[in-house]
Amino acid sequence: MSENNYALIMAGGGGTRLWPLSRKDKPKQMLKLVGDRTLFQVSVDRLMGLFPPENILVVTSALQATAFQEQVPEIPKDNYIVEPGPRDTAAAIGLSAAILKLRDPKAVMSVVTADHFIDHESRFLQILRVAQQVAETGYLVTLGIHPTFPSTGFGYIQQGNYLGTYEGRVVFEALNFKEKPDRETAEKFINAEDHSWNSGMFIWQVVDVLDEIEKQMPQLHQALNKITDAWETADAQEVLEKVWSGLDKVSVDYGIMERAEKVAVIPAKGLGWSDVGSWNALYDVLEKDTDGNILNSKESIVIDTKNSMIHQNHGEDRLIVAIGVEDLVIVDTGDVLLVCDKEQAQDVRQVVDLLKEQENNKYQ
Repeated sequence: MSENNYALIMAGGGGTRLWPLSRKDKPKQMLKLVGDRTLFQVSVDRLMGLFPPENILVVTSALQATAFQEQVPEIPKDNYIVEPGPRDTAAAIGLSAAILKLRDPKAVMSVVTADHFIDHESRFLQILRVAQQVAETGYLVTLGIHPTFPSTGFGYIQQGNYLGTYEGRVVFEALNFKEKPDRETAEKFINAEDHSWNSGMFIWQVVDVLDEIEKQMPQLHQALNKITDAWETADAQEVLEKVWSGLDKVSVDYGIMERAEKVAVIPAKGLGWSDVGSWNALYDVLEKDTDGNILNSKESIVIDTKNSMIHQNHGEDRLIVAIGVEDLVIVDTGDVLLVCDKEQAQDVRQVVDLLKEQENNKYQ
């Protein structure tokens, strides 16, 4: 691997669709949802197959940075880029790219997230290697997940012209980025066979993505210049906080990728990928019993119950009983009990929105 290849883990999200387990002070990337390692630890473990720890950067909040450093002490403390507040992915990635450019102007940055499940890790790392090669030709590269059903919860990327084959992986120009569709449109995308799910993973040379930010997001570009000019001075933190508070919240897809000229997409088949973004997504990746149930609790009894999930994560003795139900998610955190239809699990985030409106910090 080239010494100029770096990984950036985006780890600042709140994971509201996994409420009440995922909370403001302990979001999903800090949790052990799949196995005995947190999602953040799993993400780092996976990347260690391609990047040395000193080439792995993390962009996150101050609160989470402290916890992550305890979970994975191998990553140098200086590799944590701490956002003063949430300003969405364009700002987070722009800040990380600008700081990485100070360290290595020739850097190729692979942007991944801290909360994805990937079953076939060797295939994933091979695709990242391919993406790095494509990025070195001047393209902003994104990984498109091969869709397995007509999801209305993901954005889509439409493939354009064929760009070449690298290590057996076909690469296309990215023709369009499309927002989360309705069911009918999603089915059309699947049938057309030229659309991928937008994974939110990107690979590029830092100089190329910063050039696009200068073209398309001049306010962010000016802000990043002010931050990097002061980065190694005594005023660095003060400048960062002052400039950061004035930035708009814009996603990297909307702010940069949708209008960039040289964008490539690599359809990533066979990864066993999930964003583990909701209870039904978590259900899909965990092992089930013969009735399709997942019983992650100290004590539970299920009778005539199918395709349901019970999750309990507190120390109290409490028996959970389910009789004659199907397709339910039951989550018991001690202070909150959630019962919902698996198909409506995405709507859990509406509860978090209501709690914010009510300024109810106890349950957020």
